[in-house]
Amino acid sequence: MHKKHEEICKMTKDTKHAQEFFKQMLAFTVSPDRLKHMMEKHLEDYTLVDLREYDDYIKGHIPFAVHVPYDQLEEQMVQFSKDKINVLYGYSPFCQLSKKAAYHLASEGYPVRELLGGFKSWKKRDFDIVENDVEDYPG
Repeated sequence: MHKKHEEICKMTKDTKHAQEFFKQMLAFTVSPDRLKHMMEKHLEDYTLVDLREYDDYIKGHIPFAVHVPYDQLEEQMVQFSKDKINVLYGYSPFCQLSKKAAYHLASEGYPVRELLGGFKSWKKRDFDIVENDVEDYPG
């Protein structure tokens, strides 16, 4: 266990790698506060994608989000744009849906960012959500 601690300390002192890591974090993730600002000012530059299950999407989702359940990612590729930044979100900070989807979409040439903390972090800030959206659901 001590050896692992030493390895981590050594990595932490490598400020060049740290700088690159945090630069990438800033480029490929977005906080709920920043996303809200982006949507207010530049909504046309983004496609917001909810990867959660249908029932959860209907109960509540971020305004303007399109629904692409993670398990239908391949079939729903038409929902994504290579001309816009696709902002993906799942359930919570512990949910891996958006990370896995972002990896896949990036490998197909789609620009992507991940909403940090998922839907839970958006809702926790008491930002607007669309609830009981059954009649407007296109699927």
